[in-house]
Amino acid sequence: MPYFHRQHMKTLGLGPFSVWLSLPQLITWGSVFYTFSLLMTPLEAELGMGRAESSLAFSLALLAEGLMAYRVGRWIDAGHERRVMTLGSVWLGLGLVGHSAVTSVAGFYAAWIWLGLGMAATLYNPAFAVVTRRFGQDFRRAIITLTFLGGLASTVFIPLFAWWMELWGWRQALWALAALQLLVCAPLHGWLLHEAPRPQVSDTDRTQTEHGTRADTPNPSLPVPVPVREHLRHAPFWLLALFMVLTMSVTSALPAHMIALLQESGLSPAWVLAIPAAIGVIQVLGRWVLFVFERHWDVHAANRWIPTLIPAGVLVLMIGGLHPVAALVFVLLYGLGNGMNTIVKGTAMAQYVSRAHVGQLNGLLGLPIALARAAAPLILGLLWSPQHGYTLALWWLLTASVLGTGALWAAQRCVLQPKR
Repeated sequence: MPYFHRQHMKTLGLGPFSVWLSLPQLITWGSVFYTFSLLMTPLEAELGMGRAESSLAFSLALLAEGLMAYRVGRWIDAGHERRVMTLGSVWLGLGLVGHSAVTSVAGFYAAWIWLGLGMAATLYNPAFAVVTRRFGQDFRRAIITLTFLGGLASTVFIPLFAWWMELWGWRQALWALAALQLLVCAPLHGWLLHEAPRPQVSDTDRTQTEHGTRADTPNPSLPVPVPVREHLRHAPFWLLALFMVLTMSVTSALPAHMIALLQESGLSPAWVLAIPAAIGVIQVLGRWVLFVFERHWDVHAANRWIPTLIPAGVLVLMIGGLHPVAALVFVLLYGLGNGMNTIVKGTAMAQYVSRAHVGQLNGLLGLPIALARAAAPLILGLLWSPQHGYTLALWWLLTASVLGTGALWAAQRCVLQPKR
């Protein structure tokens, strides 16, 4: 390992490394993911689109992100994290510049497909894979630290971008976002991700080798790399896939309908706007609680119970009949659960399947998760009715979140239960 890299890693331990890596996360989530809702209205007026047409652009971005996820994960697992995330930031910067020049619906769609490809190389999945490879047994703590700033992206960038749009117009405001990608995110990734660790055998792979999953090796006593396809033959991967797809569908459906749902609860207009805006802060609070207390908790018990906060919140809302107090408890449980569940989803594949192949394994779920995220808000809309409001939709959310939690529990049992 070169001398510069040894000194570099001594200077930047787990905490500082994760904090520096979280700054591009804050900027990218804020400048790309959360600004779409602010762009919808002016783009609809300028290009003559309806709400369904404008929403399609974001669905296309999510699908593009999902299609690219496996390839990005494979590059990171192979040690190309610096190139992937640096070029990803440059790609997003150029995409935002291109978006500022959009004059047609086709151009609008093309811009968001481009941005979706860039998100695959810069958001949580690649960043989680990076810290998982670099920090061994402490990767979970690194991921918690990494998500602190990312959780504040909507709180920071929605008012900031709205102010820029008011000052300069949406086209010039996009130039400012592009400048952040090109002048802050790309240089940070280039500096921070110098000399990625070489691919290695993870403890999970080593355990699987010891249990005979690679009995065809010349010397089974030696740990050998387990190919990705081997993990696809075992239940834990598929159970975690079900957990992630169902959980992501719930957490993607709720934000799109949160305002309408809270309006039905009878809250005042001020509370209806204030509560969703506070969710980012509640999520960060949940991650702070996990950061402070996780060393005193059994990690597998924490993984087991954190996802139950979301169905518990939905159940409170249903039992409370959309009463304002029930709505407040629901949002608190949902915010805490969603904030901490990001850590569970980001670490589960490494803990229960393979740390060495975490980028590729999570990447394989990119398209199914993208499809679930794109379809979930529509499902909730179809389940709403003037007579019953969101009653059927809440039953769907409760069922999906309980099934997802059960799938995680089953995956844990497969891996942790002593072999007989």
